[in-house]
Amino acid sequence: MTILSTDELKTLIEHPHSHCVSLYMPMQKAGPEIRQNPIRFKNLIREAEERLDAMGIRHTEAVNFLQPAMELDTTDFWEHQDHGLAIFISSDVFRYYRLPMEFQELVVVSDRFHLKPLLQLINNDGKFYVLALSQKDAKFFEGTRSGLNEVEVENMPKSIDEALLYDETAKEGQFRIATSKGSTSSPFSRSQPGVFHGQGSPDRDKHQEAILQYFHAVDAALHEKLRDREAPLILAGVEYLHPIYREANTYPHLIEEGITRRLELFQPEELHAQAWPIVEPLFHQSEQDAMELYQQLAGEGTGKASSDLKEIISAAYYQRVDSLFVPVGQQIWGEFDPDSMAVDLHPEPEPDDEDMLDFAAIHTILNGGTVYAVEPEQMPNDAPAAAIFRY
Repeated sequence: MTILSTDELKTLIEHPHSHCVSLYMPMQKAGPEIRQNPIRFKNLIREAEERLDAMGIRHTEAVNFLQPAMELDTTDFWEHQDHGLAIFISSDVFRYYRLPMEFQELVVVSDRFHLKPLLQLINNDGKFYVLALSQKDAKFFEGTRSGLNEVEVENMPKSIDEALLYDETAKEGQFRIATSKGSTSSPFSRSQPGVFHGQGSPDRDKHQEAILQYFHAVDAALHEKLRDREAPLILAGVEYLHPIYREANTYPHLIEEGITRRLELFQPEELHAQAWPIVEPLFHQSEQDAMELYQQLAGEGTGKASSDLKEIISAAYYQRVDSLFVPVGQQIWGEFDPDSMAVDLHPEPEPDDEDMLDFAAIHTILNGGTVYAVEPEQMPNDAPAAAIFRY
């Protein structure tokens, strides 16, 4: 299973195929109701089989097509669940995600994956980073609402001992600073560490200087990893290390609030549980700012904002949508003809239909825009969709 992110979402978007099956279901995590999970799952698989049969696929082929999902049906799989489950199947893609939100039961079979229910989880990328530091360890994580994933950072020292190469003549108390692997200097440090000489006594100032140089080396490696990134970075470690690292830091999106705890006491799940409440308000603020801008532009009548779904669908396809609001848990079925720019909407799904809200959201993301999936009551003027246009 892979952690959900915008990059992961784009992987699903960029794999259109003649038959893409998307399954969503809520999960029970405790109590006797958990016995309903595999029953619901089998019902959704059966519905997917029927949809494939209706599209002219032989039943045996439909069963084989869905076999990777059926192989998930084990005791171990059902014992490790979150609040929601999403599964995507095509001829060359099989992905599933245990996610921290409930979904309505939904089966969609189309020529692309149905992804709108996921958007609420990754609004504004939903991505953040955690740098977990101690003198004996350094770890870097990428995170979303759904979890943390440890990521290797090239040339990042794993400890102060790795960053500081102690001289053979340890009895003289001399040590020097190691430069990054494969290089002789770090162009990203605020000062070139060069060679640092100091007494090996437990002198506090000299030891802090050694830690600072270690953190310069960590920052130099992260500078390469995070070049041109904008996701927030959280620092985790015992309290006295935080001001020292902040002195070395050059990443502009290191946030003020950090996690102060000994790293060896953390499992990744516990680290995520402390990190997510710190960054979540930042993502909500972006959504609120976009909503206020939409209301302003809609009131000015300049044509740079619209709640006309047909206009929004065409604009999303032709790269005009900068920000899009869509309601979660709702579908509007229809078809779009890019040649005539005609949009046909239907009250009930027809054989070749797709959810046009999903269509608009996917094309907005593919074309570099931002999609905010919000509760229906948060939509401006109860509109089916709302968009801010680039022009």
